[in-house]
Amino acid sequence: MTALPFEDTTDFENADRGFIDALVPAVIMGKDDRVVYDNDAYDFLKGECPPTASASLWRQAQLCSRQGLYEVCEGVYQIRGLDLSNMTLVEGERGVVVIDPLLSVETAAAGLALYRRHRGERTVTGLIYTHSHGDHFGGSRGVLPRGTEDGVPILAPEGFLEHAVSENVYAGNAMTRRAILMYGDRLPKSADGQISAGLGMTTSNGTISLIPPTLDITRTGQEETVDGVRIVFQLTPGTEAPAEMNFLFPDKRALCLAENATHNLHNILTLRGAVVRDSRIWARYLDEAIEYFGDGYDVAFASHHWPTWGRENVVTFLSTQRDLYAYLHDQTLRLLNDGLTGPEIAEQMQLPPALENSWHARGYYGSVSHNVKAIYQRYLGWFDGNVAHLWEHPPVEQAKRYVDALGGPDQALAKAREYVDADDLRFAATLLNHVVFAAPDHTDAKQTLAGVYDRLGHGAENGTWRNFYLTSAMELRHGVNEITIDTTNPEMAMALTTDMVLDSIAIRIDGPRAWDDDLTIDLVLTDEDRRHRLTLHNGALTHRTVTTPRTEAALTLTLTKPQLLGVLAGKGLDGITTTGDPSLLTRLFSYVTKPDTGFPIVTP
Repeated sequence: MTALPFEDTTDFENADRGFIDALVPAVIMGKDDRVVYDNDAYDFLKGECPPTASASLWRQAQLCSRQGLYEVCEGVYQIRGLDLSNMTLVEGERGVVVIDPLLSVETAAAGLALYRRHRGERTVTGLIYTHSHGDHFGGSRGVLPRGTEDGVPILAPEGFLEHAVSENVYAGNAMTRRAILMYGDRLPKSADGQISAGLGMTTSNGTISLIPPTLDITRTGQEETVDGVRIVFQLTPGTEAPAEMNFLFPDKRALCLAENATHNLHNILTLRGAVVRDSRIWARYLDEAIEYFGDGYDVAFASHHWPTWGRENVVTFLSTQRDLYAYLHDQTLRLLNDGLTGPEIAEQMQLPPALENSWHARGYYGSVSHNVKAIYQRYLGWFDGNVAHLWEHPPVEQAKRYVDALGGPDQALAKAREYVDADDLRFAATLLNHVVFAAPDHTDAKQTLAGVYDRLGHGAENGTWRNFYLTSAMELRHGVNEITIDTTNPEMAMALTTDMVLDSIAIRIDGPRAWDDDLTIDLVLTDEDRRHRLTLHNGALTHRTVTTPRTEAALTLTLTKPQLLGVLAGKGLDGITTTGDPSLLTRLFSYVTKPDTGFPIVTP
């Protein structure tokens, strides 16, 4: 850490450049007087770094905690520090084009109000989603309230809607539960608690919305004009998100890099869970951006952090980011092909000095360690080739056997404390985790493990690692943190295609209970002019589109998609035409389970 250039204050100068005004107080409230976001809670970061934090992460937190309205260049403004992400506002001929309206309706509305306080009551005349992650579209209704979106173009990269919605549906419950640990939003905001997520401070916990795009960007080189503002796009699918794009405002000489290049090493596989990203193609798109946009800009900004001014500075920034992802990819593959496993490569991997000492390449959000393992996973999957790992016991049964081999929980705890005293916190955590899983009611083991997680968290440079460790310690001491973010907005359901709606039911079927049932239901969607046949057989619910059914379904419902969503919400069959046995629907729904929003992670 001593090699890092703490004397370089360029990032602080850039983070403060263009400052216009802050939100005072920086506390954003939601319904029922619930705090949705509180940036004032981070005032403690104005002090010196304490022993309970990495000096490098403390510095990053100081930068990310700056909040308010900033001018990027003439006609381009950003709201920063009022959610995990940034909201950018580009002034047009009649109003303002909004890029990435934050995660929550409440924070987006507060950001837009702050902008209007200084730039006038400009109408939102366009909306751009840079990519398919929730913190870049969830606040859309905060800038375009219901009834104001008519005639407003909403631009997004091709495939945006499918990926934006599927990520929040198929594995959404597990991802959201793990995000509590990743972002640490339940931790106290303090020098020994949550200080940052690296990419931003933390996520807001307000209302998520989604207004579907009206204009897809389908190719690099596509040009669009929104409210008199010219935009040139570069598609970058498979980078930081499955659907993502960079774009240039040629008349303003401003380049938007979405989340493809931010002031940290990003995730190849986020700790909350996601599809593994392609670091190889990520590097190639960054290289393409350098060449494609040429000398057409004087400033580059992104959906997180602060801008970079000066074309040469941007090229240096992009080149370093490109080399970072390319190096991690290529060296992981080189060592993988020499027979090393993911953990072995992660332990051995060292970045070149020029990357290691670049502030914007530090592992505040992604880390070299878990990114290397993700690259390994992308190519070779979970199995490392050692057959001893092919059919291991699951965690609880494995833990019982480890602890038994050590003489029981008390003896295993005593041995773990020896490793704590020897400062081998990594193995102490491993051993104590076995004790907790073998004897979940062993209070001393849980308290000792929580203390180890505290120390590991306080020493972590990576913001999400710190949050995972400290939130895990909190849950060991006080129990599970359940999900509170509001994902029930009906617009999210309406954004699902009918196929995705049916998929979301299929993944919740209790297969063993449905093994012996056999039923067929047709859904005739009049507003889609499609017939969907649902078949429950051998515990699996499958569906397909049929034109002329060769056999008659036992139940046919003729309805619209909104009516289908109403049926799924338990509103009954009023106004819906039915043919056959309506009780089959009740029978089908009897097999549909409700996900546990507070499932344990650090205990069995």
